[in-house]
Amino acid sequence: MQNTDRISAVILVKNAEKTIAECLESLSTFNEIVLLDNGCTDDTVAIATKFPNVKVFSEPNFCGFGTMKNIAVSYASNDWILSIDSDEVLMPEIVGKINAMQLNDNTVVALSRLNYYGDRCMKCCGWYPDYVWRIFNRKYTRFNENIVHEGVEILPDTEKISIKDAIKHYAADSIESIIQKMNRYTTLSAQEKHAQGKKASVTGAIFRFIHTFNMNYFFRKGIFYGYRGFVVSVLNASGAYYRYMKLYELNKKSK
Repeated sequence: MQNTDRISAVILVKNAEKTIAECLESLSTFNEIVLLDNGCTDDTVAIATKFPNVKVFSEPNFCGFGTMKNIAVSYASNDWILSIDSDEVLMPEIVGKINAMQLNDNTVVALSRLNYYGDRCMKCCGWYPDYVWRIFNRKYTRFNENIVHEGVEILPDTEKISIKDAIKHYAADSIESIIQKMNRYTTLSAQEKHAQGKKASVTGAIFRFIHTFNMNYFFRKGIFYGYRGFVVSVLNASGAYYRYMKLYELNKKSK
């Protein structure tokens, strides 16, 4: 039996009609794909149901990325899980590497993402190398409960494996798409930090903008990627700024 026969690919999805077909095609060798629909209003689900190895489930109420992904994992028939996003594509040569791996119960595999802005792979601004823990046994570990920036829990006895350049990620196709994602993620992050009792200040938010821009544009090589490098650097910095300004507002309102 190949590993792809005992690994369920699991996807949390909302309005991904532009990328879902390519994502699912890259998973054609997996015998099961679990797709959790979080309230799609476009053709995502209709496209997904055309793939014979896809099982669609629905959870319209968003309760945080970590919790949502654990719900999706619970629908899988297999204990081994490959978590992948609807705007990601598993590179063809990686399937063979997955099948060749020795998977022990405590094995957790990190896959490196190639993050694209339009048609350009952005190996700058902290976007590369971008390792994310994606293959694991659900009897051994699970996703944490983070509202945003969720991740698989790594335990003291975890056997870690890394695979480079494993996923093509359509991170952004325009400035608008980055701004939309940034706005949503900074709101969720601020809410999470507020619930944890974290504090913020206007001065601190401004400092984070300046520091994050300088790090991304100059030290993380955004300057070598033309206008895209500048845009990503500015928007990464804006994300840091708005995250803490939103937290500042939440703190003021709670008083």
